[in-house]
Amino acid sequence: GCNPLAETGRSKLQNQRAVLNQQILRAVRMRAGAENLLRATNNNKVREQVLLELSFVNSDLQILKEELEGLNISVEVYQNTEETFSIPLVPLGLKETKEVDFTLPLKDFILEHYSEDGSEYEDEIADLMDLRQACRTPSRDEAGIEMLISYFLQLGYVENRFFPPTRHMGILFTWYDSFTGVPVCQQNLLLEKASILFNTGALYTQIGTRCNRQTQAGLENAVDAFQKAAGVLSYLKETFTHTPSYDMSPAMLNVLVKMMLAQAQECVFEQIGLPGIRNEFFTLVKMTQEVAKVGEVYMLVNTAMNQEPVKENIPYSWSKLAQIKSDHYKALAHYFIATILCDHELQSGDDEDQQEKALSQLYDYMPEGLMVLTVLKDKVQRKQLGKAHLRKAIVYHEEALRVCGLCKKLRNIDVLQEVLTAAHKRSLLKYAQQETEDDFLSLIQAPDILSKTEHKIETIAPHFSKVKVKDFFHRLGPLTVFSAKQRWTAPRTIRIHHEAGELGFSLKGGSPVQIYCLDPVCSAASMGLKEGDYIVSVGGVDCKWHGVNEVLEKFKSVGDQPIEIEVISCQDTAASMHSKSATYSVGMQKTYSLICLAMEEDKIDQTKKVPLKLPFLSWGTKNRQKAASTLCLPSAVAGSSQIKKKLSPFTLLNTESSLY
Repeated sequence: GCNPLAETGRSKLQNQRAVLNQQILRAVRMRAGAENLLRATNNNKVREQVLLELSFVNSDLQILKEELEGLNISVEVYQNTEETFSIPLVPLGLKETKEVDFTLPLKDFILEHYSEDGSEYEDEIADLMDLRQACRTPSRDEAGIEMLISYFLQLGYVENRFFPPTRHMGILFTWYDSFTGVPVCQQNLLLEKASILFNTGALYTQIGTRCNRQTQAGLENAVDAFQKAAGVLSYLKETFTHTPSYDMSPAMLNVLVKMMLAQAQECVFEQIGLPGIRNEFFTLVKMTQEVAKVGEVYMLVNTAMNQEPVKENIPYSWSKLAQIKSDHYKALAHYFIATILCDHELQSGDDEDQQEKALSQLYDYMPEGLMVLTVLKDKVQRKQLGKAHLRKAIVYHEEALRVCGLCKKLRNIDVLQEVLTAAHKRSLLKYAQQETEDDFLSLIQAPDILSKTEHKIETIAPHFSKVKVKDFFHRLGPLTVFSAKQRWTAPRTIRIHHEAGELGFSLKGGSPVQIYCLDPVCSAASMGLKEGDYIVSVGGVDCKWHGVNEVLEKFKSVGDQPIEIEVISCQDTAASMHSKSATYSVGMQKTYSLICLAMEEDKIDQTKKVPLKLPFLSWGTKNRQKAASTLCLPSAVAGSSQIKKKLSPFTLLNTESSLY
């Protein structure tokens, strides 16, 4: 990872984010305490003082939330350092977390579960903690992406090795919401995995915004980065459902995916126009459709940002920027088509059919009384329709400037103001160059433009298989046998004596090898060897990863001399399994929506009451009743009533399932 003490613009923003997270946490705790006191007291004087204190705390929270929004719209820091005349792109900030100490829990679990000395694995535990610490400050390049993915994959090994389904490990993971600053604390490793995935997508967005948009290669890299960011966030939404954090809720992730794809589409348009836009009929038709597509996708992003429950938590400046971009690119589409109509009169050598076909593809309908071929041939109608498009372009430009001027955060972005102003002046100049006539006699309204793109933008799913990761705790043995889900006896020492060149048993399987066809009257059986036992050591040498041939070679190497082996016996884990299970797909948890297997118990005893147990932390009212937080894996809830009280991000900690 990067040097956390480096005074770069990005590190300063992340440090400010960490400080704001702590201030928000402090204010939320004060608010929760004041509200508890308000409910508990009947003294009017005390209630007045508490209400006054609550008003101050709420004001502080609103100010802190606005400061956090300011960090989210600090787009200049993430842009390329080259001089550019383009509207800034929006990156995602990395989620902040607290340090986690794996040492004692993992060492204790190794001793208890694997019957090995935990101190022998201190180096592996230190490597895991170092990797996690480095992931807090990843470099803004492919190396940073690879490091985050490697830690995500390493967590898969750690989860299988050390996190049994029946109990918690006592390791508390704390991650702060990227938009509200509210912390989420859980003992479940799935919160860690989901947050790392979010940061992977966020890092892709920062790589995309950093690309040089004045070169073809830079724009290609930007498009690729935003598509990969959308792919990671989409994978997060589909894999980790009902996460207990606003920034990772399905609704929010859906909006973020749309925004990343819209920014990729914007870069595609810039890539097409980078060599310059020739003032030629068919070239302008193509550019009109491409830029109309950009305006359309940003309009959809703006609509999604203004829907519940996202509207309350998405940065206000992001929503306004999406609206500005939608208006700006729609204005450009009308400007291009106005240029077609005003500058390109039909000449004798032009192909009428081709021009008519191309122009008709831009419209869903024509204004009443007009036909495409007539407009191409009639100079007056052509000028009138062209001026109508210019008027509509000017209206869109003015609306974009108005919205930009109303938003304080966007008003301070100089390059945004410059781009919008230049485009507005260009449309005004084009309109002034047309023949002066009485526009009040022209009642033509410019029709909407149909969008079309030759470069389809889609999400690029993450390819985890490209990152090669070695299990830190490889020495514990093959994961198929030596996992947290499996239970077995402590290693037993068996002294093997050769009897007429025979061992009294056969070996089978891969690694580790199993005892097979055990002779019940052989000396090994009399010393406690059982059918199906796993051999973990031969002659004091660990052989968990050895195959049948390698183990047999060790037996042969001692000749007729007795040799000691260590074996373990698997225990039945069915009785100790949790009453719920998660659905798995291709080795990864496709969804963590739980399947309640306790229904069979209800058939046995219909009168049995299931105690009420609320989810540890739920991100919304709708999913609160359903115990939707899959990261905390709540118990089954029966007969719980619908909670109708509206939650805000700053009241999450003031519930029965409060974190503190």
